[in-house]
Amino acid sequence: MSVTTVPLRPVNKGGLWLMWFGLAALIVAGATFAWHMTPRIGFEVIKEGTGSSPSRSDVVLVKYEGKLDNGTVFDANEQAPMQVAQVVPGFSEALTRMKKGGEYKITIPPQLGYGDRAAGPIPAGSTLHFTVTLLDFRSEAEVRAMQQQMQQQQQMMQQQQMMQGVPGGVPGAPAGPPQP
Repeated sequence: MSVTTVPLRPVNKGGLWLMWFGLAALIVAGATFAWHMTPRIGFEVIKEGTGSSPSRSDVVLVKYEGKLDNGTVFDANEQAPMQVAQVVPGFSEALTRMKKGGEYKITIPPQLGYGDRAAGPIPAGSTLHFTVTLLDFRSEAEVRAMQQQMQQQQQMMQQQQMMQGVPGGVPGAPAGPPQP
């Protein structure tokens, strides 16, 4: 049995460079298309804050007002604590770009907000417009420690109240003469 070989002509170097250039151009065009098709938040700094920015695991304290495209206010709060990771993706992204004391205008497209579902007074497919001031933020561990400290203080206050209300100041002792 014999094998027939077909001679291949060598590829010239100019052809190889052209192929690599074409491949690189396709990759750049694809990345550009993907970048332009990815929904993004509008983020405008009204007043620059100071210090570092919160992370997704932090808890923030914000003052905010949220409006729809037609100007209807759907929510507002002077001091709202919220965990960065537990809000809509666009709001979470914006919070991680803010600095303490700063004021910002944020526009969240529907894909990064509530999408095609309604949420209370917010119709499905709504673009959300917020004015936000980042008042403060703490790590999740700091918040847990503060909550534990508050619980301990409440328990101590309850114990003190119980001791003051019982004759003789002995907690758990029956009030009045012993029963036979």
